[in-house]
Amino acid sequence: MQKYDHKKIEKNILNKNGRTAVFIDASNIYHSQKHLGFQIDFKKLLNYFKKETNLSSIYFYTAYDTEHKKQKSFLDFLEIIGYRVRTKKVKFIKDKDNESGGFHKGNLDVELTMDVIENKNDYETFVLASGDSDFAPLLQLMKMKYGKICVVMATKYSISIELIKCAKYVNFAKLKKFIKK
Repeated sequence: MQKYDHKKIEKNILNKNGRTAVFIDASNIYHSQKHLGFQIDFKKLLNYFKKETNLSSIYFYTAYDTEHKKQKSFLDFLEIIGYRVRTKKVKFIKDKDNESGGFHKGNLDVELTMDVIENKNDYETFVLASGDSDFAPLLQLMKMKYGKICVVMATKYSISIELIKCAKYVNFAKLKKFIKK
């Protein structure tokens, strides 16, 4: 079993005394992995949180394609090992100027925000795995109104300045030896 020395990683940002809840914006993390140069092993990530925190819950938010069997198996696996998986079916948004054009969308920011607020009594430390600046007001609310310790995990290429200003920051690259697939 791998020994974690979190003090060397980020000066022991994670709070081991109180309960910790982790909320993962899968889309943001998926795109961040391109800059990391490695893929995150979500079982190893779960084990990392179990070792470094008093983990109360870990959530995973993602859009899904009902035709994609491999994705369904992966999401089932996450649930089996302990993640609370929240999904939304991917929508195709047509481009009004191009009949055959468009893009796929499946944002779960509102669902993530609702879970953070609805479960606020279950944790003292709130870890957000996302660099999306849209979450800055949520972090400010949790910190100022509810007294939560707020931590953001992302890559240096995907973290917004707004999040850095209102939370402690952990760069996924510094956790490579613990979470790499």
